[in-house]
Amino acid sequence: MSQMPPHTDIRKNGLVGRLKEPWRSYALLARLDRPVGTWLLLLPGVFGIFLADSRTSLKQRLVYTALFAIGSLLMRSAGCVINDIWDRNIDAQVSRTAGRPLASGALSLKQGLGLLAILLLGGLAVLLSLPPLCWALAPLAMLLVALYPVAKRLTWWPQLVMGFTFGCGAPMGYAASQQAVTLTGLLLYAGVIVWQLGFDTIYGFQDMEDDARIGVKSTSRLMLRHARLFIGLCYTAALGLFALSALKADLQPLFWPPFLLACLILVRQTMRLSPHDAPLCLHFFRQNVPVGMILAVAFILGRMT
Repeated sequence: MSQMPPHTDIRKNGLVGRLKEPWRSYALLARLDRPVGTWLLLLPGVFGIFLADSRTSLKQRLVYTALFAIGSLLMRSAGCVINDIWDRNIDAQVSRTAGRPLASGALSLKQGLGLLAILLLGGLAVLLSLPPLCWALAPLAMLLVALYPVAKRLTWWPQLVMGFTFGCGAPMGYAASQQAVTLTGLLLYAGVIVWQLGFDTIYGFQDMEDDARIGVKSTSRLMLRHARLFIGLCYTAALGLFALSALKADLQPLFWPPFLLACLILVRQTMRLSPHDAPLCLHFFRQNVPVGMILAVAFILGRMT
């Protein structure tokens, strides 16, 4: 009887799978096979860009969105490289991550650092194209990116650190359009943090057995016995904060229909959650991309006058 292959989220098919080595390994290290993380970094930025008041033209908002799209791709990839450099020895002991290029030895540490330098230089070029207020926020974002791999060694809340990290696009997008950081933008950021805490905890359910075996802490392990309640509270808090930020920003009524659709999807996700079903957890994690797209549509429509 053949053994089931180990659960993994690495995708070696498609365009990435057709690349020759070492380019395929570079693409896998940058997570170009899995654009989910890029979307989840970009979409909060879109929320912020369109939540800001109408002092910024639609054309300028679209320019900011394009810059954030390029920056999200570069910085998400840079964050993954930093994470894999920190975790290369741990990843080698976890079935889902053992095939990652640095953990498997397909790429050397020197090659990983070289890719990181290129990605960071590209990210800097994008940052310099944004308003100066964004320059002041960027060091905080980079600090959070660097600290995330350490968090899983020191605290049971690395997913919360991830929420602060991936959510940075929200205040940066808002600051770009608003030319200020206000309570409205901070409410949006808080909402993104707890939304990402929820879906990253779902993502972490895939690794619980391996994490317990090698002593890695996670919110997923901490909240296993109360998984549905915890995820439900995270999503409820996130949606409440999104709604409050929309009200404070005086968004138009068109905001609410897509917002309510996103609410329904997250409620259904919470009710069907099974933390021991790794493929289902991966599916629900990925489902937050269309949820984020629906929320982005809500913020865009809400700003249209």
